[in-house]
Amino acid sequence: MAEPPTWPGLPPQIQSRSLVVNDLDVHIFEANPDVTLVGPPPLLILLHGFPELAYSWRKIMIPLSNAGYYVVAPDQRGYGRTKRRGVQHTHDHYAFEDDLAPFRMLNLVTDVVALVYTLGYTSVAAVVGHDFGSRVAGHCALIRPDVFKAVVMMSAPYTGAPAMPLGGTLPEKSPIQALSEALAGLTPPRKHYTMYYSTREANTDMTNPPQGLRAFLEAYFYVKSGSWHGNQARRLGAPSAATFAKLPLYYVMNLGETMPETVAREGYAPSESELANLAWLTGEEIEVYVREYTQTGFQGGMNRYRCATDPRWTEDLKVLAGKKVEIPAMFISGSRDWGMYQIPGELERMSRETCKLMREEDVVTVERAGHWVEQEAPEVVTATLLKFLKEHRPDSLGAAQ
Repeated sequence: MAEPPTWPGLPPQIQSRSLVVNDLDVHIFEANPDVTLVGPPPLLILLHGFPELAYSWRKIMIPLSNAGYYVVAPDQRGYGRTKRRGVQHTHDHYAFEDDLAPFRMLNLVTDVVALVYTLGYTSVAAVVGHDFGSRVAGHCALIRPDVFKAVVMMSAPYTGAPAMPLGGTLPEKSPIQALSEALAGLTPPRKHYTMYYSTREANTDMTNPPQGLRAFLEAYFYVKSGSWHGNQARRLGAPSAATFAKLPLYYVMNLGETMPETVAREGYAPSESELANLAWLTGEEIEVYVREYTQTGFQGGMNRYRCATDPRWTEDLKVLAGKKVEIPAMFISGSRDWGMYQIPGELERMSRETCKLMREEDVVTVERAGHWVEQEAPEVVTATLLKFLKEHRPDSLGAAQ
C-alpha cells in the first residue's frame, strides 16, 4: 500500500479523507470546530479554481472552523485525488476523448449537492468559490437556494445562466467564438486563454513544458499574483477585441504561443530572488501542486473550459435564463487581480443585476493581493468571510436530523 501523501503547510487539525459521491471518490480536506456546540456545526463548502486544489484553502480553514463552522474543501471533479470510481488514478486519468457531459456546469452543481448530502447535511451556511469555483458556487446559489443559504464568489464575477434571446432569434456565433475570430484578426494576432485551454494540445503543453513542470507552475502562480509588477488591474472600456488585448498575455495570449511559453517570457517569469521572497507560496507548497499535477495532468480541469466554450454543454442552463440569485451574496478579489475585470461589465452586472441581495459593501477588494487572494491574504479573507457570515447566519444550519 502506498504511503499517504504529505501536505506541507497543512495545519494538523485539517483531516484528509475520501468519500463515495455518485460516480466519484471525492477527496476532501475537513476541519471541525474545536468548540462545544449545541447540535451539529454549520457547514461551509470551499470550491477551488484552476489550476488549484482543495489544498489551496489550507490557510483559512482553521480560522473558519475556530469560529464554529465545519469546513469542507473538496478536490473538484477532474482535480487532485478525486477520481472516477473504477478508473486507475494515473497520468492519463483524464483524456481529451472523455465524455464531457459529467463536466458541464449542471453536473458540477450536482457534485456539490451530492457531497453535502453525503456529509449528512441538507443545508449549507455558505458555499465559497474561487476562480472557476466561483462559477460553480454561483450556480449552486442560483439553482438550490434552499440548500445554500449564502454564497461568496472570489476573483471571477458571476453573472448567472446563459441568456435566452427575446424573440427567439439566436446569434450565429457564441460570444467566445466571435471574440476568438476578432482577436485572431489583430496585429499581432491573439487568442483568449479559455479557447487555448479547450484545445487538444494544451494539456500536453502544460504537463510537459520545456522549462519543467515546477518552473512553469512557479511562473504561473507568480505572474497572476499581486507580487508581479505587471498586475495593475483596472476597469477596461467597452468590449471589443482591442479592449481585450489590453489584458496581460496570460489572459489574451499571442496566437502562436503556449501558456508555458507565455509565462516564461521576459518581464513575466520570476527571478530566483523573487521566488525566494514569495512568502505566500513556499517551495515546499509548490511541490504539492507539482506532485498532484504530475499524477493527473491538467485535462480534467480543462474539460470544464471546453464545456464553457462550447454552447452544447451550457444548453441545459437556459431553463434558468433571467433567474436571479436571491440569497445573500459577496464578492472578494485582490486589488491587483485582472480576473474581476477580464470581461468588461461583468463585475457591475453581478452586483447590480444577478445577485439581488449583494450590497455595495459586499464587493470587497483586498489591497496588494492578486488572483490567489485566499492564499496571498488569508487573514483579510478570513475576517471578511466571518463578518459576512455573522451578518447572514440563520439560527439553525446543522446536519439533517
